[in-house]
Amino acid sequence: MDKLSAQEIYIRKQIQIKTTIILTRILIFIAFIILWEVCARKGIIDSFFFSSPSRIITTFISMCINDSLFLHIGITLIETFISFFLVLLIGIVTALLLWQFPKAAAIFEPYLVVLNSLPKSALAPLLIVWFGTNMKTIIIAGISVAIFGSIINLYTGFQEIEPDKLKLIQTLGGTKKDILSKVVLPSSIPYILGNMKVNIGLCLVGVIIGEFIGAKKGLGYLIIYGSQVFKLDWVIMSIVILCIVAMGLYSLINVLEKLYSKRV
Repeated sequence: MDKLSAQEIYIRKQIQIKTTIILTRILIFIAFIILWEVCARKGIIDSFFFSSPSRIITTFISMCINDSLFLHIGITLIETFISFFLVLLIGIVTALLLWQFPKAAAIFEPYLVVLNSLPKSALAPLLIVWFGTNMKTIIIAGISVAIFGSIINLYTGFQEIEPDKLKLIQTLGGTKKDILSKVVLPSSIPYILGNMKVNIGLCLVGVIIGEFIGAKKGLGYLIIYGSQVFKLDWVIMSIVILCIVAMGLYSLINVLEKLYSKRV
């Protein structure tokens, strides 16, 4: 009974801590929104340049009525998801090839590190010249931001698998295919899921960079166009929507990770 009581006390404390954290986050957000609105209305900040929550909501509703906003959000989401799944596929396949051929990994690793450290925004103008202003270019921009880091992280994860497990499979007469299917991939799922959480945000960043330069639709285009015609309510509304989209995409991968943890 004493142990059970101590356990219950611990669980209640953990629930209280989580509840306090969530409520504090909500209160900080509400306080920020109220302060922003009051400062705009009182003239402390210029609402033309900094907008205000009420102006953003009005702009959001007006763009929802003519369905133009949903088109821009949908285009950005499609480009992000395509980039993300291609990064996931190419990253896993390439990392597995590097794991299977250590000499090739030793040769290409410095190149991957250099390519990963390049500022991808500098590549965007070249991509426009090479591939034109279309969705394909924007998807490639999204891939370029995440792919090299993804390959490096996954390859590192594959290398950290316990050697004893690999030796056991080899001792039992297992082939490299058996090692891959029964040890490497199952043991690497946490690395893959963690990598996905990072990549979904990076792909969104890459897509927005591509839309800044070579798009006629999407939230990135809306930000650039809004800044050019001084419709800064559009710009700030698009940034707010991007924050919500990023949180939603991250939460989606987080749910997948929790579902996997429960199954394990």
